[in-house]
Amino acid sequence: MECTGKIVFYEEKNFKGLHYECSGDCPELNSHIQHCNSLRVEGGAWVLYERPQYLGYQYVLMRGEYPDYQSWNGFNDTIRSCRLIRHPSSMHKIRIYEHPDFSGQMIEFSDDMPNLMDRWRYRDLHSAQVQDGVWVFYEHSNYRGRQYLLEKGEYRRAAEWGALHPAVGSIRRVVDSS
Repeated sequence: MECTGKIVFYEEKNFKGLHYECSGDCPELNSHIQHCNSLRVEGGAWVLYERPQYLGYQYVLMRGEYPDYQSWNGFNDTIRSCRLIRHPSSMHKIRIYEHPDFSGQMIEFSDDMPNLMDRWRYRDLHSAQVQDGVWVFYEHSNYRGRQYLLEKGEYRRAAEWGALHPAVGSIRRVVDSS
């Protein structure tokens, strides 16, 4: 399945000012826009990064309009790179573990978890196996706080999905609505 995507970045709030249209991965947005205060995801699912070369805080966005950076849980108006998320599977399955290296208590699920504590008695999770689909870990419940994209594969420690600490409050599947 071919992923088609389009995202439009605007320097000003409410889709005003200088803008840049993007339809694929861009490791350096700074040559196109200086800052981003609003955007439209017109196709595909995207991960935006606060630093060039896909580094720094991540923001995972699906189709929709985001009139200001707070609407995508942004900390500021700095977006320096973006990547189209490619996920040919419509299936979603993940296993999370209490300890690093897939040890301790484990739970497997295939649905979004707005409050992980409803099914997981630990505040932290230290490793994960994404068996199908693409997932986002959020630092806090109800899809708030720092976001971490996990694609199919194994993550033996929280650092491998980019986290400084293993706190996860909610988990969501990435579903492309285009």
